[in-house]
Amino acid sequence: MALYLTEGDVSQVLTMADALAAVEDAHRWHASGEAVDTPRARSRTPSSALHVLHGAVLPLGVMGYKSYTTSREAARFWVHLFDVATGRALAVLEADFLGMMRTGAIGGLAARVLSREASKVAGVFGSGWQARSQIEALCAVRQLDEIQVFARKRDKLETFCAERSARLGCRIRPAESAESMVREADIVVTITTATEPLFDGGWLKAGAHVTAAGSNALIRREIDETVIRRAAVVAVDSRATALRESGDLLPALEKGRLTEYGMVEMGELLAGMRPGRRSDGDITLFESQGMGIQDLVLASRLLDKARAASLGTELPY
Repeated sequence: MALYLTEGDVSQVLTMADALAAVEDAHRWHASGEAVDTPRARSRTPSSALHVLHGAVLPLGVMGYKSYTTSREAARFWVHLFDVATGRALAVLEADFLGMMRTGAIGGLAARVLSREASKVAGVFGSGWQARSQIEALCAVRQLDEIQVFARKRDKLETFCAERSARLGCRIRPAESAESMVREADIVVTITTATEPLFDGGWLKAGAHVTAAGSNALIRREIDETVIRRAAVVAVDSRATALRESGDLLPALEKGRLTEYGMVEMGELLAGMRPGRRSDGDITLFESQGMGIQDLVLASRLLDKARAASLGTELPY
């Protein structure tokens, strides 16, 4: 029978190591053609919206979709898994924590693949729910001396940094300013709902890596065109998704300052099909919009762990 996993069930078994391994496998299988991903579709009403990402992962024998609703009241997330061979339902997972962890994990994977191995300072724009996993993933893939965080609400920022420092055993502190943070950072992460660029791309130092993770809609922008122009590598989850919804990249694409195949997919980097960083002086950029197969691979692995731990509730179908 199919299993239903609550947020509490998921949080008991999900680790950052799980999420990092899952997103890497998802991208490798996407590059080899063993995973099929369909970009996000949205249905909007005056008061709410439904968002759906779906696909299939043949090596795991699963297909399914991630759906979430957004409204002024809340955002709610689920992943539905089905057996590829039979179409039989396998699981329904509440997926707020799952999605947060996989979003952080793809940022961490990008930092591992594209940032300089000797990176010591990271700067993060944003101190919300999603920023938590971005920071955890950075600590997992790089030996950083410190992480600086810039956000609008200073009182909440102090609390956020103290909590993350204690949780992760890494030096995390509020940034003095956006400019000072960017100028010092080897890795810059943006994870906000901004509609205008958060910093001047001219502030980036040689060799910096940028992960922009918040611009998954046409109305959102976190980086300016200077970042794109300076980047030796512009990487994306998938070109199909970036062409539909990357608010950061589409203006440059429309002006001819970036081309479709000027964007390299993460799976192509992992498989060695396209080159990544060529020198310590390169500036690199990863635009993260998210893919359904990332959620499906992670959900499949969590289903196995939950069954082993006797977690979840059997569904009557």
